[in-house]
Amino acid sequence: MTAPIEFWFDFSSPYAYFAANEIEERLKRFRRPILWRPFLLGVAFRETGMGPISQAPLRGRYAIHDCRRIAGMLDLPFNLHEDFPFPSQALARAFYWLEARSLETATNFAKAAFATYFGVGHDLREPEAVIALATEFTDRPDLLVEWLGDEKAKRVLRERTAEALSKGVFGSPFVLVDGEPFWGWDRLPMVEAWLEPPVGLAKARGELAAADESVR
Repeated sequence: MTAPIEFWFDFSSPYAYFAANEIEERLKRFRRPILWRPFLLGVAFRETGMGPISQAPLRGRYAIHDCRRIAGMLDLPFNLHEDFPFPSQALARAFYWLEARSLETATNFAKAAFATYFGVGHDLREPEAVIALATEFTDRPDLLVEWLGDEKAKRVLRERTAEALSKGVFGSPFVLVDGEPFWGWDRLPMVEAWLEPPVGLAKARGELAAADESVR
């Protein structure tokens, strides 16, 4: 079976919102499964010394402007909640609870979460808001309530975040194609090219492989 394309993201990333709306359509012709993988970007920030771009002097104001511009280009609604960036633990834990029952359901939940937070502008920080959203995707929200307060839910998300870091994931969105890393929504065209490379990128792939081999 063909290895899945890994799509790593934090629910609080507006660029992940854009990628979530495009990745399946862009890559469907390659007939490879896409594995959606939320993780905690804040943990990656501690590893890299980076921080939320929205809180950086000058860059932060530009980033918000850029997001509005991209949303307009993609014809997507964009209404940024006043709490941005927000802690996304509850959303990510709910995703993995749903995934244990159905990957498709979890993926649809992720899309709905992005649309609710970045498209509509609704607050999704608290477990109560997450559970309300999840009722569209499960007939047992009572079990989800239990899960969100369980230590196992925290452990699963910690493990997924550790997995992300072990694979070199440091930003959101982040796509891995057979281990090849692509950071950012604007790298999706490059992912397409990598999967179906023109002559120039095919040459680059060969040079990268040779360079990697030389440092082993």
